[in-house]
This record gives sequence, C-alpha cells and structure tokens, in this order.
Amino acid sequence: MNKVLIISNRLPIQIKIKDNEIEVNPSVGGLATGMKSVYKQHGGSWIGWPGLVTEEIDKHLKEKIVNKLNEEQCIPVFLENKELEEFYDGYSNKTIWPLFHYFMQFTEYNFKNWQTYVDVNQKYADVILENADGVDTIWIHDYHFLLLPNMIKQKRPDINVGFFLHIPFPSFEVFRILPWRIELIEGMLGADLIGFHTYDYERHFLSCVRRLLGHDVVLNQISLDNRIVKVDAFPMGIDYDKFQEAARDQSHRSIGDKTDIRKEIEKYLLSAPDRKLILSIDRLDYSKGIPNRLRAFEHFLEKYPQYRGKITLVMLAVPSRISVEHYKQMKSEVDELVGKINGGYASINWTPVWYFYRSMSFESLIELYNSCDIALLTPIRDGMNLVAKEYIASRTDNKGVLILSEMAGAAKEMSEAIIINPNNFGEIANAIKEAIEMPVEEQNEKIKILQKRLQRYNVEKWAQDFMSALQKDSSEHKTHLAKKLSVTIKNDIIADFKNAKKKILFLDYDGTLVAFKKKPSDAFPDEDLFNILDSLGKKENTDLVLISGRDKETFNKWFGDKSYNLVTDHGVWFRRKGMDWKIIEQLNSDWKEMIYPYIEFYVDRTPGTFIEEKNYSLVWHYRNADPELGIQRAMELKDELTSLVSNYNLEIMEGNKVIEIKNSGINKGRAANHLLSFHNYDYIMAIGDDWTDEFMFEALPKETVTIKVGLSQTLAKYNINSPEAVRIFLKSLIE
Repeated sequence: MNKVLIISNRLPIQIKIKDNEIEVNPSVGGLATGMKSVYKQHGGSWIGWPGLVTEEIDKHLKEKIVNKLNEEQCIPVFLENKELEEFYDGYSNKTIWPLFHYFMQFTEYNFKNWQTYVDVNQKYADVILENADGVDTIWIHDYHFLLLPNMIKQKRPDINVGFFLHIPFPSFEVFRILPWRIELIEGMLGADLIGFHTYDYERHFLSCVRRLLGHDVVLNQISLDNRIVKVDAFPMGIDYDKFQEAARDQSHRSIGDKTDIRKEIEKYLLSAPDRKLILSIDRLDYSKGIPNRLRAFEHFLEKYPQYRGKITLVMLAVPSRISVEHYKQMKSEVDELVGKINGGYASINWTPVWYFYRSMSFESLIELYNSCDIALLTPIRDGMNLVAKEYIASRTDNKGVLILSEMAGAAKEMSEAIIINPNNFGEIANAIKEAIEMPVEEQNEKIKILQKRLQRYNVEKWAQDFMSALQKDSSEHKTHLAKKLSVTIKNDIIADFKNAKKKILFLDYDGTLVAFKKKPSDAFPDEDLFNILDSLGKKENTDLVLISGRDKETFNKWFGDKSYNLVTDHGVWFRRKGMDWKIIEQLNSDWKEMIYPYIEFYVDRTPGTFIEEKNYSLVWHYRNADPELGIQRAMELKDELTSLVSNYNLEIMEGNKVIEIKNSGINKGRAANHLLSFHNYDYIMAIGDDWTDEFMFEALPKETVTIKVGLSQTLAKYNINSPEAVRIFLKSLIE
C-alpha cells in the first residue's frame, strides 16, 4: 500500500491559540485512535476542518496553523462561518441526521443548505485532489461527505476510494422522502467499498440502489457501467486496552488519588451498601431516547415499589447543538422529567435520579463505568453506541449488567446484554428488575464473553479489516474481470482485424447493440445501427453474424433484406446471407402449454411483468417491476420451475431482468460453432452482454477476440462499457 488519505469532518487534533502561539493536542475519540495505525504507518495524511473558522484567523496565523498541522500529517480545510452554519448545522444536522435516524418531523428541506453542502463537499474534493500525488487509497468518513466519493472518483478513477457511514442508513421508504436522494446515492457509489456498522444498514442501502437507480445488485456487489462497488458491514470497535487499563489503574488508587465523583459515590454507597447504581450516558440528542428512558425508570419505580430507596439512576447528558430549537425543547423536557421523578419519589436520604448536564473528563467517565452496577442505554436509533462497549471494557471485576436498545447497532454483536425495545416502558422496567436480581455468576459469564469479543475486534482491527477489504476488492476485480478495452488494446485489435484474410464477427443484439427498453418491441434498430451493420456486412472477406435470443419473425422483419447472417432463438434458427432460414436442430414446443400457466401466475402477482412467447421459448420480463419484488419473484419462479423443466428436457436461463425457459442443449455457443464450419476463418470476434453469451465465449476457439459489454465476471477477454461504446468501436473497425 502506498500513501493513504483519511477524510473526516474534524481533524484528529485540537488546536489552541494563546498569545499568537499554536498548541496542538491529539483528540481522544475512537475514530482518531483507529486511524492512527492506518494513515501514519503508510505515510499518509488526514484531511479535515481544524476547528477554527476563517474569520477567526489572519493570513499570517493561518500559515502557521497549516505548517503546525503538516508536522502532524494533517491537512486543514478552512471553512467560513456561513459554510459551517449551512453545511454542518444546516444540511448535515438538520436534514441528514434526523432523517437517517427516522425523525422525519425534525427534517428540514432547505435548498440553500443543500447547495452549501454540495459546495463544501467540492471544497474538500479540491483539497484532496491537490494532495493526491502518490496516493492510492482514500478513506472518507461519515454523513457530512455523502457526495465526496463520486467527486473524487470522477477526477481520479485510478484511486481506491472507501467510504464508511457512522450513522444508520434508513429504509427505502424513509430515504425516498429526500428531494436529493438520487444525488446522495450516486455520490456514495463513487466509492469502491462502502461500509456500514450492521447488515441492516447495508441492506437498506442496497434496496435504495436497486429501487432508485435500477443497478444490478448480486449479493453485496453493485454493478455499474465501468466498475463494481462492494458494500459490507464492519461493526466499529473501541480502544479496549485503553479502557481496561484505565479502569484497573483507578481501582488500585489510594483514597487521596480518587476523583471527586468517585469519593461522592463511595460516600453515598457507605450509607446504604445494598444500593445499586444504574448508569445512563449520552449526548443530549433526540435519537438517544433520554425522555423515554426517564419515563421507563419512573414506570419501574411505580411497578416495583420494593426497590425505591435501593436504586439510583446516574444520568449524564452531554450538551449537544444547544443552539438548535429541538435540542432546547428536549433539554427542558428532560429537566422537567427529572424534577418530576425526584419530586415524586425522593426521600431524605435517597434521590432517584442524579442528573448531570455537562461533559466529563475521561477519568470521571471511567469512574462511572467502574462504579455503576447496571448500564441502561436505550437509544431510539443509534448507528453503533460505543458507550455500551466502553462500559463492558471497564468492568475489571467482571460484574455488571448491560441493558441495551435493540435499535442500537451494538445490539447486533452484544446479544449477551438484556436487549429491549426502547419504546416499551414495561419491558424496560422488567429488564431493570432482571438486571438487579441477576446472580453474580451469570454476570461474570456474560461479561467475560463480551470482553473477549470486544478485545478481539477492537477499533484498530475494525480499521485494518476495512482497509484490507478495500485493497482486496480492488485486486480481485482486476483479476476476475475482463481487461478494459483500452486505446492500445483497441488499436491492436483493429490492426489484426485489418490484416486478417477471412474474418467473422458474432454480435449479440439486446444490451450489446441497443440498450434495454421497457418493452422488447421498442428496442428496434435505428438508422445509425443500420449504417454500422450494413458497412460491416459489405466489408471484403468479412462475415457479420447477429446472434440473439430474439425470435426468427422479428429478426426477419428487421434484417430480412440485409446482407449479413442471422441466428435467432438462442441458436435454434439461422440464416446465412442470401439463403433461406434453416433450423439447426428440430425442437418440440408442446411443453409451452404446460409451463405457461405457471409463469402467468407470477405475472398476476407481480405488477409490471409480462410474458414474451417465442417459437421455442417463454420469457418472463420483470424489468418494469419493483426491483426488490421482481428479484424475489424471480427466485420463487425459478425454484418452482426447476423441478418441472428437468422432466421435459428444458433449461432455465437468467438474462438481464428476464427468466427464459427453452429446450435444453441449444445455445449460442453451438450455433456459433456451426457457422464456423462453413469457412476457414483466421480472425473471430464475439461481443455480448449477458450470461447467455458466455456459452459463445466458452465454445469459440481460444484465439477469438471476446468482448463483454458491462462490468461483471466473464469468460470474455475484454470489457467495454455500454452499447454506445460498442457502436463507436465497430465504427473504428469499419474505418
């Protein structure tokens, strides 16, 4: 691996300016920790906003900041106040954040904010491209830069681009609400590898790609015109050793070295040794479900009065986006709920809720993790929730119980926790009771399993896995895909074609010479195509063959008066130029009467689909159906037909959004070899786009120039992007 660039909204450092002097300190966040092993080891750089707006610094100071950051392998992108307000506070956090967390009622659709979001993404792209010399990998992070991957890929297609989304990706029904949904999806698809925390987010993204853009998705791979994008889940870890060691260190401290919060907790517990503490730590954000958590705790106190005076909720709410109205309202709501609970249930020596509205130092957080018997984390929607992992890592005594919302990404890999629905107050109350009463032996067993998993898959392993997958995917695609038809290769092919004494060209029709249409009957040849084919058909010592799954009647209508060879029905009929139609092999089509009702049943169940009946095959088209429903029904139809076709010597062929049932053993490969038997050709070329053409690529002699249209794994030697590119290539053969 050569140089790597890491891109995020903020740089992994904190800048302080005092008396015109610049002080730089490393950030302590999980992303900064995980990326250290990636970008510094490979001589890379980190690009992001340094935390200072342009209006705050003069030209001289700006130069000093740049130089200081360069020493830390960081490159700043400076933003103005207006950009920060409309890009970060505006579109990122008033549009994407609420919508992706399913809070549609808080989502704003402001065109000015959107335009600034585009401009800032472009600003980052410009800085990246200025520093891209010698770079082979770029890793872009989070929802602030959904457009950035494609901006980079458009200018530098040779660079591997990775993108990781640290928040949830919503379902199609939610994502489709966005006016700029197409632009955002296309922006993300500029990446070669797109990562999410969980498979659910990955599945939602792939669904949007199918439904909004119509791209083919096979497993977790998206086929674009000129490359393949892979999508995968990489659950983010934490710096496990850091939390474990800090917790061990604090547990061995003398009384004089303990933090104030630890002293207060020990003093509190001294008066009531059996009292248990429940920990709640979150940013004060509507996605975290803090009001619901308080209501559930109140429900617990009402439902299980025997625990009043024996349990205390320690709630730390870290201030977040305090200037935004929604957050102000939520702060007031939380304050009122805390006051209501404490006012309704407190006694002289017991306060039900300890409420802290502030940030805390790392040391104080470790004290809280280490002191509380239960962690109660109930986000309504959360990309991952690293607090859950930090709590488990800090439990050096192997005791403690984690109650975790099923809506947090972490729930997918922490099944040993008590998993709850954050909107079900009764379930949360029961979970608190279960946690209080859980035997120590059971706590030990679950904590050890969780700790082993978190230690093994920490934040560095997460980063390494993503980078390894990005490099692997790049090399695999280069290995398993056909070579791109470059200018050099193209010139060599043209030269060989020109010098050959007797040549033959096999050209598929749909998807190769013409783009797919909603109805097959609409994909008729245009004047430009006729000119290309006529010119090729008239070339000296050249035999042109159109070889297609189309029926004989259609091809006879379109090309019956032309001076080139025709093969139809996937190789059943053929017509050499100037001669009559002949059948390669006699076939029986009586089976269609039996198969037709099965396919018709799926037409009735799947809007937008239809049956095309050919002489020797039946075709079910689902190009116009809902993409996901079409794929599901195609799998069902294929499964249902599989047992039938074997009894009638039939086979099922899956083309581009079609399923075709035809007589077994007949294919383009056999037909092509049949035509080769009429002459001794010293030059053979075949061009096709789907897997029905793979029979032809496989059956023709090894020296054949085989070209696949579109990007996918193939037996062909070369790859070309589209039918438009095929026409340009054929014109070069003519010239």
